[in-house]
Amino acid sequence: MNPAPNPEFMRKAIALATDNVRTGSGGPFGAVIVRDGVILGEGANRVTQENDPTAHAEVRAIRAACGALGVFSLHGCEIYTSCEPCPMCLAAIYWARLERIWYGNTCADAARAAFDDAFLYRELVLPAQQRAIPSSMLLHEQAWESFQLWLDTPGKTPY
Repeated sequence: MNPAPNPEFMRKAIALATDNVRTGSGGPFGAVIVRDGVILGEGANRVTQENDPTAHAEVRAIRAACGALGVFSLHGCEIYTSCEPCPMCLAAIYWARLERIWYGNTCADAARAAFDDAFLYRELVLPAQQRAIPSSMLLHEQAWESFQLWLDTPGKTPY
């Protein structure tokens, strides 16, 4: 994979973000997934349009690229995103096994535009019992049964 950035792909991500705001479709975020110089998937923020808090540009681009390729791993791909990914999108990028992130705006820029992810970063490092949303374990032994079944299943597709 070529480690040099391609400004045209970033311009595409920025255009998606800008057009999204201009058309009233959602927030100012756009992303494209690229492999070998070809855009495999793109996405723009559609949280308010789709009433889906996970409909961030990066997640939508990952879904589009995985769907186009028929895979769950985007190994060998990189993402160009108009803004540094939020914690959810960063996790999705890692789960998708993207190899490089190129971003336009920073988290600080997003905060200046009233998209402040700092709260989420602070929450992630706290023990579960100290987070703003209460979290407690329930039916652990029964829940483990599905993990045990997974461990015992031959021929499964690991990920």
